[in-house]
Amino acid sequence: MERTKINIPAHTANDGAKQKAYFALTATSLIWGTTWVASRIGVQHVPGLQVSYIRQFISGSLLLTFYFIKGEKLPTWPQFRWLFVLSIFMFVLANGLATWSVKFISSGLASLISALYPLCVVLIEMILFKKNNNRPLTFIGLIVGIAGVAVVFYENAFHSQPEGYGFGVLLGFIAMFGWSVGTIFVARNKYNMNPYYAMGWQMFISSFIIFIAASATDNRIPIGEIPYQTWGAIGYLTIMGSVIAFTAFIYSIKHLPPAISSLYAYINPLVAMVTGAILLNEPLTSTIIIGACITLAGVYLVNYSIKNK
Repeated sequence: MERTKINIPAHTANDGAKQKAYFALTATSLIWGTTWVASRIGVQHVPGLQVSYIRQFISGSLLLTFYFIKGEKLPTWPQFRWLFVLSIFMFVLANGLATWSVKFISSGLASLISALYPLCVVLIEMILFKKNNNRPLTFIGLIVGIAGVAVVFYENAFHSQPEGYGFGVLLGFIAMFGWSVGTIFVARNKYNMNPYYAMGWQMFISSFIIFIAASATDNRIPIGEIPYQTWGAIGYLTIMGSVIAFTAFIYSIKHLPPAISSLYAYINPLVAMVTGAILLNEPLTSTIIIGACITLAGVYLVNYSIKNK
């Protein structure tokens, strides 16, 4: 029996891929925005570093198992050294300290601080690498972004803050700095390795480093004492945040222009703020929303100026 071959017009296939990509972008924005709230739920009864190393161990193990089954080889010694350094900045500092920070500050504020990393990257390159070829729009974006953060902190000054608020803010900024340095390191050091396989190694390596740090600072409790709420949060962070959202993000950047696929970074903090207000009764005033929008506008200007040099 002769098979009938159906030819789908190219534009139809492309339109279908774009529709899926927009759906993937929406999923990425919503899921990664809510992971900040999930982290805050997870650390309510368990130290933040412990939540982080459990999440990274499970996520890293899943990724490595998947790629081992596909036949990936073990990293070479130079690659492993590179992975170790990246795991310090991208996961020990960025994820570990960011997760610890939501023990003391709101998920919305933590996500907003995290969104400042493009500004930090520009400042690091200007100060440490003497890279001063930025456009005037870059400096305008820096000023606007800093002004927005000032508005948010000014508003927070009128609300009673929990003990350790200043420490939480400090952790958030160190985490953001760690992600910024890691981003610069990735851009300046090329390596011949599957980036997703490398991500699995970074998660896996960082889980042991964070475990050592948590043990040394007495920031962990017996596994048997971890409540079901925290396990639920860790499960959400692992499956939704590290697997599904990451897969959706990769799909969106393959099928959408960079200017559109990067929009998740500006939506995440707003999602975190609204979700945190609904689920955790975190303070959310019109001033905080305005300050967040001003901050994200500054970040957008910096990103736009860099991409259009």
